[in-house]
Amino acid sequence: MSGPSNPDGGTETDETADIENTIDTRRHDVLVVGGGVAGLSAATFTARAGLDTVVVDDGNSIVKRNAHLENVPGFPAGVNSRLFCEMQRGQARRSGSTFVDGRVTGLRRVDDGFRATVDGDDDVGELESRYVVAASWSDTGYLDGLGVDLRVAGSKTYIGDDGLGRTNVEGLYAAGRLTERYHQAVVAAGHGAQTAITLVHDSETPFYNDWVAPEGYFTDRGREVPPGCEEIDEAERRRREAESLETMQTFFAEPHPESQRTHPSLVDE
Repeated sequence: MSGPSNPDGGTETDETADIENTIDTRRHDVLVVGGGVAGLSAATFTARAGLDTVVVDDGNSIVKRNAHLENVPGFPAGVNSRLFCEMQRGQARRSGSTFVDGRVTGLRRVDDGFRATVDGDDDVGELESRYVVAASWSDTGYLDGLGVDLRVAGSKTYIGDDGLGRTNVEGLYAAGRLTERYHQAVVAAGHGAQTAITLVHDSETPFYNDWVAPEGYFTDRGREVPPGCEEIDEAERRRREAESLETMQTFFAEPHPESQRTHPSLVDE
């Protein structure tokens, strides 16, 4: 399935005045709490499956503390970690996700879903959704009162899940480091995708596989194109490839301007 695209092929910096400021308290299908690697991966998959997805992100993903990210497939010489986050956020947006800059400070049950209290620059206040994906390392305070299975390990708290991202609270999912997965970006991305696909199937959204196939792959064998899949002809494949090259060249045209981050305990107040 191909998500909505930006006709200008713009990067994150081109889109700073995007739909973040138009979010209201209307009900969404999916609320993703946290815009790090796991959360953005989950948002990309739920949005591409056609679920109305909103991400609340305070911009403090710990992957940004990497001096140079060197273990993610597809970047043979590594990649600036802040640029990687920007690219992943752009991909989630391109797939149809919307964003709110801020932090979820409370989450409570409402009829057939959840209502989140949001503290941030955007004048949002509250958001409602049918499903929630918690991907907010290492903050779990907003889950107080929901009865979520938690494991406290020193200064860190982890959410228990069934191995596929489901928590013991119906409609609440968790992804990434928050679920005590390995502390690597590629693992977080994979678990975010797995959790999102679990949610998509649980929502009974028709979905076989997120896959763009060559023209005739299914239909020339007398099969219908499965939900979530798409067939494209050679002209469309070439157009998308050209757009991909242009977009990547734009992202990598200049060094990323954001300064290197470090552990919060080393930052002077």
